Amino acid sequence: MRIERTIMTAVLTVVGCVTLDVAQAQHPDSTAIIFENVRIFDGTSDQLSAPSNVLVVGNVIKVISSSPIADPPDTPVTRLRGDGRTLMPGLIDAHTHIMLATVPQAELMTSDFDFTVVASVKAANDMLMRGFTSIRDLGGPVFGLKRGIDRDMVPGPRIWPSGAFISQTGGHGDFRMPAELHAPPTAFSFPERVGVSAIADDAGEVRKRARAQLALGATQIKLMAGGGVSSMYDPIDVVQYTVPELRAAVEAAENWGTYVTVHAYTPRSIRQAIEAGVKCIEHGQLIDEQTAKLMAEKEVWWSLQPFIGESRYPEGSINRAKQLRVYAGTDVAYKFAKKYGIKTAWGTDILFSQERAAAQGEMLTRMLKWYTAAETLKMATSQNAELLGLSGPRNPYPGRLGVVEEGALADLLVVDGDPLENLELLENPSRNIDLIMKDGKIYKNKLP
Repeated sequence: MRIERTIMTAVLTVVGCVTLDVAQAQHPDSTAIIFENVRIFDGTSDQLSAPSNVLVVGNVIKVISSSPIADPPDTPVTRLRGDGRTLMPGLIDAHTHIMLATVPQAELMTSDFDFTVVASVKAANDMLMRGFTSIRDLGGPVFGLKRGIDRDMVPGPRIWPSGAFISQTGGHGDFRMPAELHAPPTAFSFPERVGVSAIADDAGEVRKRARAQLALGATQIKLMAGGGVSSMYDPIDVVQYTVPELRAAVEAAENWGTYVTVHAYTPRSIRQAIEAGVKCIEHGQLIDEQTAKLMAEKEVWWSLQPFIGESRYPEGSINRAKQLRVYAGTDVAYKFAKKYGIKTAWGTDILFSQERAAAQGEMLTRMLKWYTAAETLKMATSQNAELLGLSGPRNPYPGRLGVVEEGALADLLVVDGDPLENLELLENPSRNIDLIMKDGKIYKNKLP
């Protein structure tokens, strides 16, 4: 009995620590910051506000006024002069893999995993310094990194984690070497052991793997429902999983109050995902018009990325051929998304490259091929925040994000210029983003 009591005490202590982590992240000490003479992009409008003043108390936007704001009583106050700069919501990237973003693929598969963790800490800090205050991570072992950020041990964005990719054998999330495919089912590969992927080949296993990620803290579940560019076994056009297998994950997620999103490019893979109850499609560049109409009718989210023009793979390689097929479909996909009013999110899906990660803002300005600057910024702020809200009770950061409104959480940027007139300002955040605030805390400040 004494041993059982000791174990229970330890468990309750851990639970208490986890609960405290969230509380600390969401309720910083009450201090006040007043932004003076800023023009506001509020996340939903097509133009900037008139010169305004904004009061932040703790981690919440309390007052927005065209008149001067008096110091709140009994609260330390810092006043920051905007001098006509733009105050806007922090940016949100709806498709990231922060553990896998900056290290080359071959190195990820052969290095000590501790190195990958160190690289991800730097990647998180760099992403925050580019103005991205929230991300939806769609595959990778980020639970520990998220906890460290939430406890203020290291700087980084808010993270909505999926945990391990759930993939069938030979699917887009199967990173095993060919010889490992013959191993017994209980012999987990290195990617499975560290939480990069989870191989599941029937409905029962899919349900089990989904439940495991939810138990670890996943805010949504990610499955591979079709072929991919970077994977070594599957052609881009193959369909992965069946409707009952996908539905098993959907049921597991719905029982936890959240949803499933899937990696899928082709009409058939998208259609069977919708039939199974999936709420969001990642990529989809090979879609046809009838399937786009179906997405609109079913109000399924489309998490699209502006994949055009990059050359990550050698010419003539299988991966390069798959990449070119995806790039050829990007323009059509965005045109369908606009034509049918599909709920569209913006993300980058940057993998295996420090240089591409550093150009995250350039992935935003690519959107000008299809959208105005205002439409693009709305997508990367308030619309992406709406997608994050699909996690429901699994949302680790209760409160409104992606907007500059009274009562919203204080994730804010101050930009030296007007990004609605010149979106390219965000391509050079070190020069043009003068202030970065997340959860009411200032991480960068060049304002007077």
